[in-house]
Amino acid sequence: MANKMRREALRRWAVSAIAGILLAALYGIIFRFSAQDAEQSGSLSQQVSARCVEILGSLSGADWSEARRAGLAAAFEHPIRKLAHFSEYACMGILVYTLLSQWMKRGRGMYLLTVAWVFLSAACDEIHQYFVPGRWASPWDVLLDTCGGAFGMLLCICVAALWRRIRAGRGAKASMDRAEEGS
Repeated sequence: MANKMRREALRRWAVSAIAGILLAALYGIIFRFSAQDAEQSGSLSQQVSARCVEILGSLSGADWSEARRAGLAAAFEHPIRKLAHFSEYACMGILVYTLLSQWMKRGRGMYLLTVAWVFLSAACDEIHQYFVPGRWASPWDVLLDTCGGAFGMLLCICVAALWRRIRAGRGAKASMDRAEEGS
């Protein structure tokens, strides 16, 4: 029993350390993106959008003119930026949920704390961005980021529920197999 408790404590610390390191790296990435001035940020968005249009063209077999590719890239730029926001914070929601779930009982309190953590992180990021030349703070981005974090947390909750269901099914099947062998 003591060995099992030690293994469980070691597992908790290991998962917490990994989630904490990944969370710190994610904060670093978010901070670097937010620290880019308007020109750098816009240039990166344009490059990503242009690359997405190239990939889409290759996958579809379309032979678009340069003007058509540029128009599509310009149209995709804003949605791609917002998807990036959502994705960054979905990852944050997953990592925060994973970290907190090692030390707290799962339930409403932990879920609210996860969303609050993500919300405060998003708000601080937008405040930081406000002081970068050519950039501004957007309450809509805070809302989008928070929704991304909540989505990441919900994804974890669903995966955990599915995992428990699979394990319960395996346990029930093993019990039935043992019962059949005994008869």
